[in-house]
Amino acid sequence: MNHIDKQYELEPNRRLTQIMTALILIILFGWSLSAIQFDELTVNGLTISKNILLGLVQPDVELLFNFTNGVPYLLIETVAIAFLGTIVGAILAIPLAFLSASNIVPKPVAIIIRLLLVFIRTIPAIVYGLMFIRVTGPGPFAGVLTMSLTSIGMLAKLYVDVIEDLDTSILESMESLGCTMIEKIRFGILPQLSALFLSIIIYRFDMNLRDAAVLGLVGAGGIGAPLIFAMNSYRWEEVGSILIGLVILILIVEYVSNKIRTKLVRG
Repeated sequence: MNHIDKQYELEPNRRLTQIMTALILIILFGWSLSAIQFDELTVNGLTISKNILLGLVQPDVELLFNFTNGVPYLLIETVAIAFLGTIVGAILAIPLAFLSASNIVPKPVAIIIRLLLVFIRTIPAIVYGLMFIRVTGPGPFAGVLTMSLTSIGMLAKLYVDVIEDLDTSILESMESLGCTMIEKIRFGILPQLSALFLSIIIYRFDMNLRDAAVLGLVGAGGIGAPLIFAMNSYRWEEVGSILIGLVILILIVEYVSNKIRTKLVRG
């Protein structure tokens, strides 16, 4: 028996594991299909679906190009909510990220802050939106507060991954040269973190733009509120106009953000 045969015999038999994994996936898939109930699909539902598609094909052109109070204005408001919420969340996430980095602070402190961030990320954005609407009333300000709070959890987590990969040898070299703490931060830490931090912020802004549109459905400003009003009133031409504008906006922002992030990461 040669060396290859001996090595093949020593390797674990993965066939049983693969069969069990496949069976589990099939069972889970079948169980998921049980949630689909075609009995609830009525003629009225099919008619509504048809009207939505017709609204996309035949949108309200006046609403689509009305820059005073039409779709462009609503899109700008949505972008403003997402942008301001991202900036506020990005700034507040920086100290929390450093406090949860185990290579910067003692481990017990890092664990406590990380648990706080996990708690923040656990609650969905729409729940935060409903909470802030009760405090500030419906409007864009509630949307900004929601975007800020939901951004903190994710941004701080991604910041920590970057901070823990920080090259500390540069800081040790600067310390041996007699550099002050401000100089070490300015020339040793910021050059390593700035590009990656900006890339993370842009990625979060892309996500917040979608969330801002959804938050409008519960009254937290943006384009979501007019969308749900138009749907409830069966004004499918307006629905089509709003959806077209939203899709175009998201495609443009995603294209631009991907270009910027690629340039930042690759230098």
